[in-house]
Amino acid sequence: MNKPLRRAAVFCLALIVALMGWATWLQGAKAGDYKEDPHNPRVTIGKYSAPLGNILVDGKPVTGSAATSDTLKYKRTYKDGPLYAPVTGFTSQIFGSNQLESLYGDLLDGSDSRLQTPADALTRNRAKGGDVATTIDAAVQKAGYRALGDKKGAAVAMDPATGWILGMVSTPSYDPGTFAGSDGADQKAWRKMSGDTEDPEVNRALRQPLPPGSTFKLVVAAAALEDGLYSSVDEPTDSPDPYTLPHTRTELTNENRAAPCKNADIRTALQYSCNTVFAKMAVDLGKDKVKAQAEKFGFNDGKVDTPVRAGKSVYPGNMDEAQTALSGIGQFDDQATPLQMAMVSSAIANGGELKTPQLVDKLTDGGGNTVQSNEPKTYRDDKAMSARTAQQLRSAMQTVVDKGTGSGAKIDGLTVGGKTGTAQHGVDNSGTPYAWFVSYAEDGKGHRVAVAVMVEDGHAARNEVSGNGLAGPIARAMMKAALPS
Repeated sequence: MNKPLRRAAVFCLALIVALMGWATWLQGAKAGDYKEDPHNPRVTIGKYSAPLGNILVDGKPVTGSAATSDTLKYKRTYKDGPLYAPVTGFTSQIFGSNQLESLYGDLLDGSDSRLQTPADALTRNRAKGGDVATTIDAAVQKAGYRALGDKKGAAVAMDPATGWILGMVSTPSYDPGTFAGSDGADQKAWRKMSGDTEDPEVNRALRQPLPPGSTFKLVVAAAALEDGLYSSVDEPTDSPDPYTLPHTRTELTNENRAAPCKNADIRTALQYSCNTVFAKMAVDLGKDKVKAQAEKFGFNDGKVDTPVRAGKSVYPGNMDEAQTALSGIGQFDDQATPLQMAMVSSAIANGGELKTPQLVDKLTDGGGNTVQSNEPKTYRDDKAMSARTAQQLRSAMQTVVDKGTGSGAKIDGLTVGGKTGTAQHGVDNSGTPYAWFVSYAEDGKGHRVAVAVMVEDGHAARNEVSGNGLAGPIARAMMKAALPS
């Protein structure tokens, strides 16, 4: 072979090798990237080529799929969409997905490798979609949704022994089925929801941290008992009334000026929600000890996954003593989600051991076989508090309900403990306060439930807003549904 032909042959061979290498790289290293690229229409076509798997409540689907006449052969449907939207999230042919619909999208549409049989893997066929079984109790969810009604707010109910989320309600809500498809009506429904100034798409139960108000006094009380600042909830504190904030001339007073807050013990201070007691207690402990206790409950943790990630609840660290005093009553820069305050109540109800909140019980394949089962997990290696401290706080919380500001949560046949909260907001506290109620109930048979409720706007006059009046009945309804007599 002469030299020019040899060069041409080598060049052609090099081109063939390069082409084979490029094809191998595309089909191997880059195949996954192209397959998952949202701009690849085949991804969406494949996802909606068959009915999706379902999200289950009490073993029954609250989602479904409906046939269409379009290229995307099926679209998602929802049963009681507004009721379960904070749990399921949405799946839309145009606007994507979020929450459980997004986190378990591969399982629901059958592309999860765990669902494939050897034959599916060989033929590259998509498996039948699997199901996501939630921990939600339908009765608890419905009770919270009905009780919240037209109020703007949220509520979370947890099983303290397992961390299972039994109810997660956020209002106002939305119907994810109205924009699940791709026609003009779906686009109009999406624009309406997105433009709603009430922000119905926000999951307030998980992602709306607000000042927790007097419910945070439970955290300060736990810190004081754990530290040994006070030996029990019945030991008198060293608390003036009114209390002058350190290094200022500002006097902090109590909502009820006639309440016996001067030198009150923790039980009485919780019963009457004495600001003066817990503000001074926080200063006496110091911000670092209060912060350490708050973090045992989950504050300042930006990775609380249910598996839907919760917004971070915050107890600030860089404060002077006056600010520390205000943080001790759930004000200043304190921020908490309803989930976070349910975690506080859950730890108290469970003898000091905090279980990680979980929204998903198990995942199954298209035939109902378990793919993944989620067992209860302890939130941290160290307990949130000792069993004795938890017992003391349960006792004091019972006094709040039996004799104090939380009387609206009483339930015949159940032992109920609670703590009210009214958190100020707005410039110079000019806004309508947020109403909180944190509680637990037990039936005497070993069953307990922990609940936290936040009402952001109850359509009540400013001077009529209270945790007991607005949030307490919602907690009561959910506790009663969780522990029916």
